[in-house]
Amino acid sequence: MSGYLVDDARKVTTHRLIEMKQQGKKIAMLTAYDYTMAQIVDQAGMDIILVGDSASNVMAGNFTTLPISVEQMIYHAKSVVRGVKRSLVVCDMPFGSYQVGRTEGVTNAIRIMKESHADALKLEGGVEILDTVRAILDAGIPVMGHLGLMPQSINKFGTYAVRAKEQAEADKLLSDAHALEEAGCFAIVLEKIPAELCQRVCQELTIPVIGIGAGPADGQVLVAHDMLGMNKDFSPKFLRRYADLFTIMTDAIGQYINDVKTEDFPNENERY
Repeated sequence: MSGYLVDDARKVTTHRLIEMKQQGKKIAMLTAYDYTMAQIVDQAGMDIILVGDSASNVMAGNFTTLPISVEQMIYHAKSVVRGVKRSLVVCDMPFGSYQVGRTEGVTNAIRIMKESHADALKLEGGVEILDTVRAILDAGIPVMGHLGLMPQSINKFGTYAVRAKEQAEADKLLSDAHALEEAGCFAIVLEKIPAELCQRVCQELTIPVIGIGAGPADGQVLVAHDMLGMNKDFSPKFLRRYADLFTIMTDAIGQYINDVKTEDFPNENERY
């Protein structure tokens, strides 16, 4: 298997991601929620595949990430893992699965890992969830942190606007990032924060920082359906569309409908 700009076909591990940061190699991360997409993303050479709770929006049509359950995340993660050979597979812990307390958090984390066979988990939050993060790490489960805009806290924030523009929130984010690193997280996602703050976190931490709407970082993550242009309704400033699959797929499906109705399909060579 070969991918774009990939010179190492070995399975990506949390240790290798830290090595990549030390060597100045950028980390590419993208979402996937099913077997077929995971195969394509993995074979293209992706370093990390995120089975995001964004499946709640992209796959289930919910307005927020909050409704998705542990069972649904396991289903998506298990499907993705079956299609992956090289990428590190990180699964989001969904809202409500770890916020109640460390015992429930560890129980759900172990269940997700055992049933999905994912490589690591991602949790949103800083010092507020530090005890739970430590307990999950103590159970032998790698944890990726997530700070800045945290979609699971949307009802608290009340907006998807850029976070940490004020000094107090920026100071807290920096403190939280250090706390997560000291606890043992192998990487942190920073979502929708000022680029200058993201740069500072990257410089101060020894673990990789993955940005989304945060400017240059040790790596970047996007939602696959967004960057492939399958979703026409979502156009934030940070999104770069690398294809227009909405139009390509609509045209192809329209052609199929036309061929069926005009009896062009199936033709002589498409029957037994």
